[in-house]
Parts: sequence; C-alpha cells; structure tokens
Amino acid sequence: MTGDAMGVDEQRPDSADTRITRSARTRLRLMGSAGGQLSGTGPVRLALGQAVAELGALGGMIHIRDPRQGGMRVVAGVGLPDYLIAGWETLTDEDSAAPVSCVRYRTRVWTPPPPDVPHRVHPPLSGRSPSGDFSPGAGSLPPGSGVVSVPVVTAGGRSVGALSVLVEAPDELGEEQCEFLRRVADWVAEYLRPARPAAADVEHERQPLGGDAVGSAVWRMNDGLLALDGQARLTFANPAALKLLGASAQEVLGTVLWDHPVVRDTGMAACHGRAVTTHAPAGFDTRWPGRAGWYHARFDPAPDGLVIHIADITERRREEAEQSAAQRTAAERVMRMGELTSALAEALTVQDVVKAVADRMLPPFGATGLICQLIENGQWRMVGAAGYPEEFLETVQSISVMEMSAIVEALTSRTPIFLSTPQEYAEHHPDAVGYLHRSGMKAWAFLPLIASDQQIGYCVVSFSRPRHFSEEDRSLLIALSGLVAQALERARLYDAEHTRAQELQRGLLPRTLPVVPAVTAEARYLPAAEGVQVGGDWYDLIPLSGERVALVIGDVMGHGLSEAATMGRLRTAVHTLADLELPPDELLAHLNDLVGDLGDDFYATCLYTVYDPATNLCCFAAAGHPPLAIVRPDGTTYFPPADADPPLGAASPPFEMHEIEVPEGSHLVLYTDGLVESSAVDIDQGMARLAHALTKAAAPPADVSADVCARTTLHGPGRLCDAVIGALVPEQTETHDDAALLIARTRSMAPDRVVSWTLPDGPIAAAEARHRATEQLSAWDLDELSMTTELLVSELVGNVVRHANGPPRLRLLYGRTLICEVSDGSLTTPRIRRAAETDEGGRGLQLVAALSDRWGMRFTAAGKCMWTEQALPSPARPPVTA
Repeated sequence: MTGDAMGVDEQRPDSADTRITRSARTRLRLMGSAGGQLSGTGPVRLALGQAVAELGALGGMIHIRDPRQGGMRVVAGVGLPDYLIAGWETLTDEDSAAPVSCVRYRTRVWTPPPPDVPHRVHPPLSGRSPSGDFSPGAGSLPPGSGVVSVPVVTAGGRSVGALSVLVEAPDELGEEQCEFLRRVADWVAEYLRPARPAAADVEHERQPLGGDAVGSAVWRMNDGLLALDGQARLTFANPAALKLLGASAQEVLGTVLWDHPVVRDTGMAACHGRAVTTHAPAGFDTRWPGRAGWYHARFDPAPDGLVIHIADITERRREEAEQSAAQRTAAERVMRMGELTSALAEALTVQDVVKAVADRMLPPFGATGLICQLIENGQWRMVGAAGYPEEFLETVQSISVMEMSAIVEALTSRTPIFLSTPQEYAEHHPDAVGYLHRSGMKAWAFLPLIASDQQIGYCVVSFSRPRHFSEEDRSLLIALSGLVAQALERARLYDAEHTRAQELQRGLLPRTLPVVPAVTAEARYLPAAEGVQVGGDWYDLIPLSGERVALVIGDVMGHGLSEAATMGRLRTAVHTLADLELPPDELLAHLNDLVGDLGDDFYATCLYTVYDPATNLCCFAAAGHPPLAIVRPDGTTYFPPADADPPLGAASPPFEMHEIEVPEGSHLVLYTDGLVESSAVDIDQGMARLAHALTKAAAPPADVSADVCARTTLHGPGRLCDAVIGALVPEQTETHDDAALLIARTRSMAPDRVVSWTLPDGPIAAAEARHRATEQLSAWDLDELSMTTELLVSELVGNVVRHANGPPRLRLLYGRTLICEVSDGSLTTPRIRRAAETDEGGRGLQLVAALSDRWGMRFTAAGKCMWTEQALPSPARPPVTA
C-alpha cells in the first residue's frame, strides 16, 4: 500500500479504528504488502477480490476510462458470470449506469435493486444468459441486487475509472463499508493510468501502454505489433516492432509503412493488399533484412485499418525442418524396409536373399559392409559379402568362426552385439586387433540368424564411420535379422530342391546326341530364368531303320519335380514307340493316351518328325507345339503350313500328319515356346525373330555358293544354335520358362536305283511281286539275293493284302543298301506293314531270323522287319524300271 493511500490511517490510528473494521484494516495491509510483487492486472484483481470478500458482495468489476475513444470498459471482474460482465463491458459517456455516473460526478453512486422483484431471486451461476424477464444490457442488474460504484481518482485529481460491487441489499451500504470501498479505490488508482497515445515520449517507451492487462501485455510482448490506418499509415508500434523497423516512435508514427526500406524488402505490401481486398486475415513467412532467421507477419483487418503481428519463428522453422527431415528419414526407412520385405519374400535362392539384403537393408542405415555366413552340413560357408576388400574376406575365411570372439559371443548368447567404434571392438575382442584395421569399417552390428528356433548362421552389418546405435536402430536391425534368417532358410531349402530337380532333369535329357548318317544335329537347353523350378522341356534324336532318323521335342506344362518326371516318362515312351516304327500321327495318338492316364492336370506339347535320307522326305505331326522351321540351303527360313492339333492330354486323335521334301543341306529347327514367347513378346513376334536370326546366321557368304555351303559345315547346326540363342535370349529378359532348341542338318542318301510297281489286287499280288523282284535283282547282278528277297517279298505282300485298303505297291531301292518296301497303295505316304505282325505260327519271325543270320540285315528291336538292307557294291548296270 502506498503512503498516500494508507499513510492517513497510520498517522491517525484512532480515527482509523473508528471508521473501518479490523478485518478491513487487515485487508488493506495485505494489499499494501503484496501490490509491489504483482504485475499486469494482478494488483487490480487483488484489490477487487478483497473488496468483494469484505463487503460480502456477489461480485465486482473495475472500469477504466478511454481518453481517445471515450466511454469506459471493464479491465477486471471477480465473481460475476460472463453474460453479466458482457452487459457492462463497454459503457459510453451517455450511459446512466453507476460506473459512468460516479466518474461523471466524482462521487459514490448507489443503484438499488429493481422494484417489484422478490428479494431472494438470484441470477444463474453459469455464464449463460438468464431466463425470464431479465435481459442484461448496459448497466442492467440481476433481480434482487444493487450496485455501488466509487470513482477511482489519482493523487493528481484525475478520474481514471470506477470500482463497483454488486450486493444483495435493499439499502445503501453502511458508512464503514463505504469508507473501506473508497480506500480500496484510492489504492487501485496507483495502478490505473489512462492509456498513453503511441506517440509518447521515447523515454517512456518501456513503460506499459496503460494499467490495463491488454495494454501492458501488448507493450511488453516480444513480438512486434503495428497498427495501420486506412491509408497504411502507422498509428501504433510497440517496442519490439520499433526494433524491427530500426527507428523510434517519433520517427515512424504517422508515416506510410511502405516508405521504410526495411519493410519494402520483406514483401509485406502484397500480403497487405490481400488482406485489404479480401477483408480476411493474411500472413506469410519472410526473412527480415539485417536479421538472421525467419519471421511470420500476420495481417488482421480492423474497423479503422489493419493490425500487423510480426513474430520470430526461427526456432519453430528449425524444429519443423528437423521434424520434417526426421519424418522423411523415417518414411524413407519404412519404404526401404517395405522394399526389403517384398524383396525377401520374392527371393528364391540364397544369392537372391544376400543381394536383397545388400541392396535394400544397407542403404536405410547408412551401412557400407555385409558378411553373411551359414552352417551347411556342419561347416561354415560364406554365402555373401559386400563392401569389404577381397584380401580381408580371404583372411576371414581362413580363420575359424570359433576363433572370432565377437561372433562366438553373438552365437552363444543368441543376441545381437553392437560395437560403435574400433576402440570398443578392440577393447572387448582383442583377438581381432590383427586384422580389424584391414576391414576399413568403424562400427559393427553382429546379428545371429535364427529360423524356427534353429541357429543357421550370422550376419554382420558394418559402417565406414563410427556410429551410435539408437534404440530404434537396434530394434529394426534385430527385427530384420529375423526376416533375413527366415528368407535364408527358405532359400536353402529351395536351392537343395532345385539342385535335385536339375540333376534329375539333366539325367533325363540326352547327354549327347547319337551320330547318324542322315543328319548332323546339335541341341541346347536353357534353364528357366530367375530361379524358377525346372520345367518339362525335352528333346531327342532317335535312329530308325533304313538310315531314317526321328527328331522329337516336347514340353510338359508346369514346373517342378513332377513335371520333370513326366518328361522322363514321355521321352521313354517315345523311344519305345519309335522302335515300333510307328508313323508320327500314330505315335502321338499313343502318347496322348499315356498323358491322359496321368490325370486331368497333366498336359504336354510335342512335335515328332521323321526324316528319310533316301527320299529327302520329312514327315511330321504336332500336338499343340510351335511349328517346325526349315532353313533352306540358301539361308531362307520358312514354317511349313500346318495347323497344330491340341496338346497331349486334351486332344482327340487322329492327329494330322504332314509330309514335305527338303533339299540336302537344309536345317530342321525344332524349339519350345520358351524360346519365342514371353510376357513381353507374343509367339508371332517371337517366330518372326527366330526366322530372322536363322536366315541371318545361315545365309552363305557372298563368295560362297549355296551348294558349297550345303556340302560343308560352314554353317553347321551348332553355330546356328548359338546364333539363335544369342539373338533371342537377351530379348527374353522377362521370361519365366525354360527353353529347348534342336537343329539338324540333312544329308541325302538317295539310292542310285529306285524302281516301283503297283501290284494287282488279290491273291496273285504275292506271285507278281516275287516275279518282278527276282527279275530286277537279276538285272542288278544281285542273283544271290533272289531267293531270300523272294521269300521276304512274299511275306510282306501277303501281309499287306490281308489289311489293304487298295492295291499294294512294291518298291526296290538300291544304293549302299538294298531296301524292299511294300505299302498300302491307298495311302499317299508309304506305311510299312510289319512282316510277322499277323503271321500265324511264327513263320515270319523264323524268316526274319534266318535272313538276319544269312545276310546281317537290320531289323527293329521287336524283331519285326520293316526294311531289309545289306551293304552291297555299287550297281553295275542301269536299272530296269516299271
């Protein structure tokens, strides 16, 4: 309490004792002792609270005069609901309310309760408006209450405001109460001063704008605050704003804000224009000239202009930048971890897993090195490494794992070990000092790999710089080591199965192709890409009688051990059926029955081709397989027109058989769809590329004729195979299928002499055949073969006649061999009838055996003769033709 306010009582204690109560004196002393320790509206609210408590009032409020705008406004209230204070918040000079009247007349004013209202009716305690007849407004009183107001007068005699209390009393306060209220008002006067204009003397710029809370806060705030009128002239600037402008209040007030160079460089004019145009708040971030950091300027429209709030947001921007960087890092790490999880899920082999870890796991942590070792058959094997010098890896592999204490500790404890510096590594594991420096690494994470509760190995993630491993780093690395362990265990099982399947497939495919006079052949098998299981692609070359040769290629749909086994069964079946000398269409019919017996889920494609060097004829049939390609001696490539039947297992025989004559030196090209078809290339495009590659590789050089190429190995099947694979396989990068390729170059073995006869139908056919054969052999000076040939012809013709659909046909071919062929004349393609197949009593078999012993003639494995052949001297006389 100041001397002016309380000194009178201290000088006249007797008078004080008689004019106010003891509790009132105590309250005044409390206010005096605490006032100097309070700031802002603290002293005012303290005094108001003591007055309300001493008088037993409902509440109180203090108004302050506004010399610039006129009228009065509330600066403090105690014990009153919001709705009531709202009605008294702003009072004009013309109002008749008690606070205005007491200031106007500089005396105490009592406003009794409204008449005709019950004394005990109380207003609601909440902040909401009361119900009933009471409608609060300027100077309104709640039912049953009155208000007493005393002026707040400074020592200089200026009325700066009013102190009012609401009491529940029908009459005016007593003299002691009024005296206490006056003394409280005098004490408050020391803390209420009229608001000074912004253009106050610069010496008082650090003083509050006024005694009210808002003015004090605005004057003391660290943020800059500017007020502009409608012409953008400065009408107010607090000290923080003046510092930003670099001027005093006298220099800036009344000037246009944009005239200050420091403001022009901030771009505030554009934001000011937006706020004025839209009548809505606007703001932006900017650098402030001459100052480091960032500032935010906010423009708020006001009735008579704009208020500009300028805040230093450097720290906030830094925190936001750090938070944004951390979020980006976390998001990138999450994305990388997601990529790693996906890559591990797709990885099939151990090498795929190691590559995924090196590519996806190291970058998110900033790691530069990786070593991964697994236990296989009780032995440690390094399955992958990255980022280490080769000589260091050789050193690591030369040392037993059990001699490296860091690894032993991780494996024994089954928990990761994190070493942040080389010093820490050397301190805890001195055995590594000799080779540690050669690694080039400065921090390590040793991660045991445990899958299905079994320890399968370890993984070391290393860093080229010292690193502190945060809890987040440790948790992520531990979690990822579990994922890596599961992926490696799965990959090891796949590798073992894949190896067994490959061994099975290699065992089922021919290791080498047989050497036959009719063709020169080469084959290639391309395993499926990206670790896909082995498929069912296969090929074969089978020698037949009469120097003929069968070329076959097929594809069992699907991948895996089951498909590889099915491929082996089909290859065996084709060998068996080929030994029976079945034509291509009949052979595929038998294969179709075999595949159908395997179940509804088994399907296969097949192309079976028979080449006859004696006639240069090629007979083929296909079941759902890509067509045969033929490369002529001049290098041109074409696909014989033929509609393929459905795949084996889905077809309904008969299959269609095709026959085409191929010149000597041509190439027969058989292939599977994996060579010409993929997800990126359809089969038509693939076949066009195949034809282009074959033509380019087989075309004879400009200085070499096609005839010369046909008689030499200038463009052999092996070179064509390599050229085709080199041209097509790089373009099939997305293929997930295996492929097979078989190319055979034809040779002509046409006999020097060929004669043929169409025999009469009926029983006399055999006699006519014996006669013509004997006469022809005699003309060729082969009389010694007459008897055996006569017997054989008789058996063959008799066999055909019994099952013929037309007149039989007899043909003799004589070159390096003698061939006797009897066929059903109704067929365009010769179909050989087996001599002993239907012969009762086994005479045919006896005959075949006798012929074989006498002349060394070749027969089928089943002992059923289809061709007779014997090495003979070249013909001495021209043939006799019929």
